[in-house]
Amino acid sequence: FSGVLSAEVLRALLELQEEVAAIKVRAPASGKEVTLRDVCYAPLNPREPTLDDCCVNSVTQYFQNNGTRLAMTAPQSDGKKTGTADWRDHLIYCV
Repeated sequence: FSGVLSAEVLRALLELQEEVAAIKVRAPASGKEVTLRDVCYAPLNPREPTLDDCCVNSVTQYFQNNGTRLAMTAPQSDGKKTGTADWRDHLIYCV
């Protein structure tokens, strides 16, 4: 994997997504507070979406947008060699 797709970049993307999800603004005309939940695409729960319902198209979705899952490792063996599977292996398996 190149530097564009590294654990550090993925962690930075997760942090950015969390910051975007936390943004709150006031609509000038109504004065109503608007959040991502109010404007996100949530096809499975369009009437009362939560942030978890928002459709996020990001490479971090392969880890459920979760830093703990990104950091997970697991022992792996092919019968001859034993190693450790990490985020790279998980991404390869998914795509």
